[in-house]
Amino acid sequence: MSLPFPLAPEPEDSDREAGRLLFAGPVDFVKGVTSMAALPPADRPEVCFAGRSNVGKSSLINALTGRKNLARASNTPGRTQEINYFALGEHRYMVDLPGYGYAEAPVAIVAKWQALLKQYLQGRQTLRRAFVLIDTRHGVKAVDEEILTMLDKSAVTFQVVMTKADKVNQATREANIAQVRGALARHPAAFPEIIVTSSEKGDGIETLRAVIATLV
Repeated sequence: MSLPFPLAPEPEDSDREAGRLLFAGPVDFVKGVTSMAALPPADRPEVCFAGRSNVGKSSLINALTGRKNLARASNTPGRTQEINYFALGEHRYMVDLPGYGYAEAPVAIVAKWQALLKQYLQGRQTLRRAFVLIDTRHGVKAVDEEILTMLDKSAVTFQVVMTKADKVNQATREANIAQVRGALARHPAAFPEIIVTSSEKGDGIETLRAVIATLV
């Protein structure tokens, strides 16, 4: 029997090339917003990246785009406090959401950007898929379950992208992938493939690019 939530296969050559061309083209920071009213016009499809603080989201976005400082990476959890919009050419948006979970910031600020995150996921009509980043070293934690449940309730299809795969040995990686599979089985909005990545080694980057390029 095939495993539930298998690892995403290597992309077809045509899809790989579509992903390469998309991310080799212009990728520009549009704006950072702190309210729904400030979002750019919903005039094109978009994908978003969500993950708990310090999961490696900025590093992954930088690896995808081949630009070292497009998304600011920081060792301080909770650095990203806005919804950051990037234009992939003229026809797509890529959205970097605030990190959820623990953050070194005042409680009121944390509460504000968590509320904004929920409003965005529930109300953005042009959102095609949410990529939820899960640290391969730890698997799905309780704080991740909260956002996965919110995505279920919002009827937003999400796909798990496991980060930092190079930081663990094979046995730990396999065990934590199995844990993620078990967690995803409880979430109807989960897309039935997992992408395993390493921003440092480049693993899974071409696959993720191809998925994004062929979504819309």
